[in-house]
Amino acid sequence: MADLKLTDVAKVYGGSVEVLKDINLDIKQGELIVFVGPSGCGKSTLLRMIAGLETITGGELQIDGQVVNNMPPAQRGIAMVFQSYALYPHMTVRENMSFAMKLAKKPKAEIEAAVNKAAKILQLEEYLDRLPKALSGGQRQRVAIGRSIVRDPKVYLFDEPLSNLDAALRVATRIEIAQLKESMPDSTMIYVTHDQVEAMTLASRIVVLDALKDNNYSHSIAQVGTPLELYETPENEFVAQFIGSPAMNLMAGEIVETGDRTGVTVNDGSGVIYSDIKTQAADKGLKVNVGIRPEDFVPAEGGAYAFSGTVQIAEALGEVTLLYFEPPKADDDTKTVIAKMPGIHKSMRGQEVHLTADPAKVHLFSNGKSLYYR
Repeated sequence: MADLKLTDVAKVYGGSVEVLKDINLDIKQGELIVFVGPSGCGKSTLLRMIAGLETITGGELQIDGQVVNNMPPAQRGIAMVFQSYALYPHMTVRENMSFAMKLAKKPKAEIEAAVNKAAKILQLEEYLDRLPKALSGGQRQRVAIGRSIVRDPKVYLFDEPLSNLDAALRVATRIEIAQLKESMPDSTMIYVTHDQVEAMTLASRIVVLDALKDNNYSHSIAQVGTPLELYETPENEFVAQFIGSPAMNLMAGEIVETGDRTGVTVNDGSGVIYSDIKTQAADKGLKVNVGIRPEDFVPAEGGAYAFSGTVQIAEALGEVTLLYFEPPKADDDTKTVIAKMPGIHKSMRGQEVHLTADPAKVHLFSNGKSLYYR
């Protein structure tokens, strides 16, 4: 198993179209790193560069301290699980899983032992003599993973492996991947997905990719951290709104009190609400965006409130109800504010509601960046 280090890695197409820039990342042995970001942000391109399927046009990639920029894919000690299963339809599960080892002319006993071990880990023992057409989508994906396990690679790469599965099967297979990682604690895995639920539940750390502000083509790392770090203390507005569903609400405000607890007036609210983010005297009067997650809103019982609006739509989902509010002013360019309330509250449609939040869960952003990290 291996450590990976990416230093100033970049990808340029056609000599002028820069799609990735300034990628700096240390991945330690045993981590499961998840790349997430909007469509077209370069997640799969970055994964393919690590695999050697795309050339690195800038910077350096090291695997276990060895620079591998120009090393062929077969020599990097990497196994890749693709979005499509890519199984040989005329071969049994056993033959699909053992094919690469046979090509490498490994001893028969070693091949059999590796296949049996992988089949046991993935609960495929009773399917070894079946053809892929006799398997479900989830079982086929497990065979594709097993084909990687038998090679005993330094690094496992997963490129959106669950995107072809239906919702229920995706949940079941996600749990199986989490259990697989627990059974292989020293394995280094890198996983690409557009599904933040997969990222939050599987990752040791998440790498969020976003477009650079000064270049419409280039993408770089917006933040790296554990799932809860990204959820609780996002570094910028992009991460704050990308992680979490529905997205964090952002409302224009102004700092009116500074110190260990910061007082803010919000354009859509009344009075002063507070954030546990520390500020300095010089910050008084600073225009900020106040961030509150939908699930952190609570009804304001008199006094100050962060937001007031009329409920336009109430989506009762059973355990929670999503409340969508009309903008308080016709010319307001603020995005729709959403609150997530426990229980069923369909009767709130058409009602005017005042909302506030715990100071520990009130985020402050200036010029797109969190004041927490200053």
